[in-house]
Amino acid sequence: MQHYSSSPLSIVRSFWHNRFLISTLIKREIASKYRGSVMGLLWAFFNPVFMLLVYTLVFSVVFKARWSAGNDSKSEFALVLFAGLIVFNLFAECIGRAPMLILANANYVKRVVFPLEILAWVTMGSAFFHACISLLVWLVAYVVVIGVPHISVLWIPLVALPLVFLTMGVSWALASLGVYLRDISQLIGIVITTLMFLSPIFYPATALPANYQFLLFINPLTPVIQMTRDVLFWGKPPDFAVLGLSFAIYATVAWLGYAWFQKTRKGFADVI
Repeated sequence: MQHYSSSPLSIVRSFWHNRFLISTLIKREIASKYRGSVMGLLWAFFNPVFMLLVYTLVFSVVFKARWSAGNDSKSEFALVLFAGLIVFNLFAECIGRAPMLILANANYVKRVVFPLEILAWVTMGSAFFHACISLLVWLVAYVVVIGVPHISVLWIPLVALPLVFLTMGVSWALASLGVYLRDISQLIGIVITTLMFLSPIFYPATALPANYQFLLFINPLTPVIQMTRDVLFWGKPPDFAVLGLSFAIYATVAWLGYAWFQKTRKGFADVI
Protein backbone atom coordinates (compact mmCIF):
# COMPACT_ATOMS: atom_id res chain seq x y z
CA MET A 1 0.00 0.00 0.00
CA GLN A 2 1.29 3.44 -0.93
CA HIS A 3 2.58 5.59 1.91
CA TYR A 4 1.52 9.23 2.04
CA SER A 5 3.81 11.51 4.03
CA SER A 6 2.13 13.87 6.47
CA SER A 7 5.18 15.82 7.60
CA PRO A 8 5.09 19.65 7.42
CA LEU A 9 7.91 19.52 4.87
CA SER A 10 5.82 17.33 2.57
CA ILE A 11 3.26 20.14 2.30
CA VAL A 12 5.90 22.43 0.84
CA ARG A 13 7.38 19.64 -1.28
CA SER A 14 3.98 18.69 -2.74
CA PHE A 15 3.14 22.30 -3.54
CA TRP A 16 6.50 22.93 -5.20
CA HIS A 17 6.60 19.72 -7.23
CA ASN A 18 3.04 20.26 -8.49
CA ARG A 19 3.18 24.03 -8.89
CA PHE A 20 2.66 23.97 -12.67
CA LEU A 21 -0.27 21.56 -12.39
CA ILE A 22 -1.80 23.70 -9.63
CA SER A 23 -1.37 26.84 -11.73
CA THR A 24 -2.97 25.18 -14.77
CA LEU A 25 -5.94 23.90 -12.78
CA ILE A 26 -6.49 27.30 -11.14
CA LYS A 27 -6.55 29.01 -14.54
CA ARG A 28 -8.92 26.38 -15.88
CA GLU A 29 -11.24 26.72 -12.90
CA ILE A 30 -11.40 30.51 -13.13
CA ALA A 31 -11.95 30.38 -16.90
CA SER A 32 -14.68 27.72 -16.60
CA LYS A 33 -16.58 29.80 -14.07
CA TYR A 34 -17.06 32.64 -16.55
CA ARG A 35 -17.01 30.68 -19.81
CA GLY A 36 -20.06 31.35 -21.96
CA SER A 37 -21.13 34.51 -20.15
CA VAL A 38 -21.39 37.75 -22.11
CA MET A 39 -19.34 39.79 -19.63
CA GLY A 40 -16.78 37.06 -18.98
CA LEU A 41 -14.14 38.01 -16.40
CA LEU A 42 -15.84 41.36 -15.88
CA TRP A 43 -18.18 39.50 -13.53
CA ALA A 44 -15.22 39.08 -11.18
CA PHE A 45 -15.19 42.89 -10.84
CA PHE A 46 -18.95 43.38 -10.94
CA ASN A 47 -19.75 40.94 -8.13
CA PRO A 48 -17.68 42.65 -5.38
CA VAL A 49 -18.91 46.10 -6.51
CA PHE A 50 -22.53 44.94 -6.33
CA MET A 51 -21.95 43.27 -2.96
CA LEU A 52 -20.35 46.44 -1.62
CA LEU A 53 -23.36 48.51 -2.70
CA VAL A 54 -25.92 46.06 -1.26
CA TYR A 55 -24.29 45.76 2.16
CA THR A 56 -23.84 49.53 2.29
CA LEU A 57 -27.53 50.06 1.55
CA VAL A 58 -28.75 47.48 4.05
CA PHE A 59 -26.50 48.28 7.00
CA SER A 60 -25.77 51.98 6.67
CA VAL A 61 -29.04 53.22 5.14
CA VAL A 62 -31.76 50.80 6.28
CA PHE A 63 -30.30 49.87 9.69
CA LYS A 64 -28.34 53.15 9.97
CA ALA A 65 -25.34 51.28 11.34
CA ARG A 66 -22.23 53.32 12.14
CA TRP A 67 -18.71 52.32 13.08
CA SER A 68 -17.23 53.18 16.45
CA ALA A 69 -15.14 55.97 14.95
CA GLY A 70 -18.28 58.07 14.93
CA ASN A 71 -18.03 59.02 11.25
CA ASP A 72 -21.44 59.22 9.63
CA SER A 73 -20.09 58.77 6.10
CA LYS A 74 -21.92 55.86 4.47
CA SER A 75 -19.08 55.34 1.99
CA GLU A 76 -16.44 55.11 4.72
CA PHE A 77 -18.61 52.69 6.67
CA ALA A 78 -18.85 50.57 3.51
CA LEU A 79 -15.07 50.49 3.17
CA VAL A 80 -14.61 49.36 6.77
CA LEU A 81 -17.27 46.68 6.31
CA PHE A 82 -15.97 45.47 2.98
CA ALA A 83 -12.40 45.08 4.27
CA GLY A 84 -13.70 42.46 6.69
CA LEU A 85 -15.80 40.81 4.00
CA ILE A 86 -12.77 40.25 1.77
CA VAL A 87 -11.21 38.11 4.50
CA PHE A 88 -14.39 36.23 5.29
CA ASN A 89 -15.33 35.54 1.66
CA LEU A 90 -11.97 33.97 0.90
CA PHE A 91 -12.33 31.63 3.88
CA ALA A 92 -16.01 30.90 3.18
CA GLU A 93 -15.47 30.14 -0.51
CA CYS A 94 -12.81 27.55 0.29
CA ILE A 95 -14.49 25.75 3.18
CA GLY A 96 -17.89 25.90 1.47
CA ARG A 97 -16.51 23.83 -1.40
CA ALA A 98 -14.16 21.65 0.64
CA PRO A 99 -16.60 18.85 1.68
CA MET A 100 -17.36 18.02 -1.97
CA LEU A 101 -13.82 18.48 -3.22
CA ILE A 102 -12.94 14.79 -3.50
CA LEU A 103 -16.44 13.61 -4.41
CA ALA A 104 -16.61 16.09 -7.29
CA ASN A 105 -13.29 14.77 -8.60
CA ALA A 106 -13.89 11.05 -8.12
CA ASN A 107 -12.23 10.27 -11.46
CA TYR A 108 -8.92 11.45 -10.00
CA VAL A 109 -9.33 9.00 -7.12
CA LYS A 110 -10.22 5.88 -9.07
CA ARG A 111 -8.64 6.06 -12.48
CA VAL A 112 -5.33 7.88 -12.29
CA VAL A 113 -2.45 8.53 -9.91
CA PHE A 114 -3.15 12.11 -8.94
CA PRO A 115 -1.89 14.27 -6.03
CA LEU A 116 -5.30 14.75 -4.44
CA GLU A 117 -3.93 17.14 -1.81
CA ILE A 118 -3.46 19.85 -4.44
CA LEU A 119 -7.22 20.15 -5.03
CA ALA A 120 -7.43 22.31 -1.92
CA TRP A 121 -4.69 24.54 -3.36
CA VAL A 122 -6.69 24.91 -6.55
CA THR A 123 -9.74 26.08 -4.62
CA MET A 124 -7.53 28.43 -2.61
CA GLY A 125 -6.03 29.84 -5.81
CA SER A 126 -9.45 30.53 -7.28
CA ALA A 127 -10.70 32.13 -4.06
CA PHE A 128 -7.48 34.15 -3.75
CA PHE A 129 -7.97 35.47 -7.28
CA HIS A 130 -11.43 36.74 -6.35
CA ALA A 131 -10.09 38.19 -3.09
CA CYS A 132 -7.45 40.12 -5.06
CA ILE A 133 -10.13 41.49 -7.38
CA SER A 134 -12.18 42.54 -4.34
CA LEU A 135 -9.10 44.20 -2.83
CA LEU A 136 -8.53 46.09 -6.07
CA VAL A 137 -12.16 47.28 -6.00
CA TRP A 138 -11.66 48.33 -2.37
CA LEU A 139 -8.51 50.32 -3.19
CA VAL A 140 -10.19 52.10 -6.11
CA ALA A 141 -13.16 52.98 -3.89
CA TYR A 142 -10.79 54.23 -1.17
CA VAL A 143 -8.98 56.48 -3.65
CA VAL A 144 -12.30 57.90 -4.89
CA VAL A 145 -13.80 58.44 -1.43
CA ILE A 146 -10.78 59.35 0.70
CA GLY A 147 -7.59 59.62 -1.31
CA VAL A 148 -4.22 57.91 -1.46
CA PRO A 149 -4.19 54.69 0.63
CA HIS A 150 -1.93 54.39 3.67
CA ILE A 151 1.53 52.92 3.22
CA SER A 152 0.44 50.25 5.71
CA VAL A 153 -1.47 48.61 2.83
CA LEU A 154 1.85 46.95 1.95
CA TRP A 155 1.50 44.78 5.07
CA ILE A 156 -1.54 43.00 3.61
CA PRO A 157 0.35 39.98 2.14
CA LEU A 158 1.88 39.25 5.55
CA VAL A 159 -1.50 39.60 7.27
CA ALA A 160 -3.11 37.28 4.71
CA LEU A 161 -0.60 34.45 5.18
CA PRO A 162 -2.03 33.13 8.49
CA LEU A 163 -5.47 33.13 6.82
CA VAL A 164 -4.09 30.93 4.04
CA PHE A 165 -2.69 28.49 6.62
CA LEU A 166 -5.99 28.35 8.51
CA THR A 167 -8.08 27.94 5.37
CA MET A 168 -5.90 25.20 3.92
CA GLY A 169 -5.92 23.22 7.16
CA VAL A 170 -9.70 23.37 7.49
CA SER A 171 -10.15 22.63 3.77
CA TRP A 172 -8.01 19.48 3.90
CA ALA A 173 -9.88 18.23 6.97
CA LEU A 174 -13.31 18.92 5.47
CA ALA A 175 -12.36 17.43 2.11
CA SER A 176 -11.55 14.17 3.85
CA LEU A 177 -14.57 14.20 6.15
CA GLY A 178 -16.86 14.95 3.19
CA VAL A 179 -15.96 11.59 1.66
CA TYR A 180 -17.01 9.60 4.72
CA LEU A 181 -19.74 11.87 6.14
CA ARG A 182 -21.89 13.26 3.33
CA ASP A 183 -23.91 15.42 5.75
CA ILE A 184 -20.86 17.63 6.28
CA SER A 185 -21.62 19.52 3.06
CA GLN A 186 -25.09 20.41 4.39
CA LEU A 187 -23.82 21.37 7.83
CA ILE A 188 -21.04 23.60 6.58
CA GLY A 189 -23.50 26.08 5.04
CA ILE A 190 -25.03 26.67 8.47
CA VAL A 191 -21.58 27.02 10.01
CA ILE A 192 -20.53 29.62 7.43
CA THR A 193 -23.63 31.74 8.03
CA THR A 194 -23.20 31.54 11.80
CA LEU A 195 -19.52 32.37 11.55
CA MET A 196 -20.23 35.43 9.42
CA PHE A 197 -22.39 37.01 12.11
CA LEU A 198 -19.99 35.97 14.87
CA SER A 199 -17.14 37.79 13.12
CA PRO A 200 -16.49 41.53 13.54
CA ILE A 201 -17.47 42.29 9.95
CA PHE A 202 -20.61 44.38 10.29
CA TYR A 203 -19.74 45.78 13.71
CA PRO A 204 -16.64 46.42 15.85
CA ALA A 205 -15.72 43.91 18.54
CA THR A 206 -16.53 46.52 21.19
CA ALA A 207 -20.16 46.66 20.03
CA LEU A 208 -20.94 43.34 21.72
CA PRO A 209 -21.71 43.29 25.44
CA ALA A 210 -18.68 42.34 27.51
CA ASN A 211 -20.27 39.01 28.46
CA TYR A 212 -20.43 37.95 24.81
CA GLN A 213 -17.18 39.33 23.45
CA PHE A 214 -15.45 36.00 24.11
CA LEU A 215 -17.45 34.63 21.15
CA LEU A 216 -15.48 36.93 18.87
CA PHE A 217 -12.12 36.16 20.36
CA ILE A 218 -12.51 32.38 20.03
CA ASN A 219 -13.37 32.97 16.37
CA PRO A 220 -10.15 32.29 14.41
CA LEU A 221 -11.10 34.88 11.78
CA THR A 222 -11.28 37.77 14.26
CA PRO A 223 -7.56 38.62 14.47
CA VAL A 224 -7.13 38.43 10.69
CA ILE A 225 -10.16 40.65 10.06
CA GLN A 226 -9.03 43.22 12.61
CA MET A 227 -5.45 43.33 11.31
CA THR A 228 -6.70 43.58 7.72
CA ARG A 229 -8.87 46.52 8.68
CA ASP A 230 -5.97 48.13 10.56
CA VAL A 231 -3.55 48.01 7.63
CA LEU A 232 -6.08 48.86 4.93
CA PHE A 233 -8.31 51.50 6.49
CA TRP A 234 -6.91 52.76 9.77
CA GLY A 235 -3.33 53.06 8.52
CA LYS A 236 -1.80 51.08 11.38
CA PRO A 237 0.78 48.29 11.19
CA PRO A 238 -0.41 44.84 12.26
CA ASP A 239 -0.12 43.78 15.87
CA PHE A 240 3.05 41.71 15.53
CA ALA A 241 2.47 39.78 18.74
CA VAL A 242 -0.96 38.69 17.51
CA LEU A 243 0.42 38.10 14.02
CA GLY A 244 3.20 35.87 15.32
CA LEU A 245 0.78 33.87 17.47
CA SER A 246 -1.58 33.53 14.51
CA PHE A 247 1.26 32.23 12.35
CA ALA A 248 2.14 29.57 14.92
CA ILE A 249 -1.44 28.42 15.61
CA TYR A 250 -2.71 28.49 12.03
CA ALA A 251 0.40 26.80 10.63
CA THR A 252 -0.26 24.02 13.14
CA VAL A 253 -3.89 23.85 11.97
CA ALA A 254 -2.66 23.55 8.37
CA TRP A 255 -0.33 20.70 9.29
CA LEU A 256 -2.99 18.85 11.33
CA GLY A 257 -5.54 19.19 8.51
CA TYR A 258 -3.00 17.95 5.98
CA ALA A 259 -1.94 15.06 8.23
CA TRP A 260 -5.58 13.99 8.65
CA PHE A 261 -6.12 14.16 4.90
CA GLN A 262 -3.03 12.05 4.19
CA LYS A 263 -3.96 9.51 6.84
CA THR A 264 -7.53 9.01 5.58
CA ARG A 265 -7.01 9.25 1.80
CA LYS A 266 -6.19 5.54 1.54
CA GLY A 267 -9.88 4.75 1.99
CA PHE A 268 -11.25 7.27 -0.52
CA ALA A 269 -11.43 4.81 -3.42
CA ASP A 270 -13.28 2.23 -1.32
CA VAL A 271 -15.93 4.71 -0.16
CA ILE A 272 -16.43 6.52 -3.46
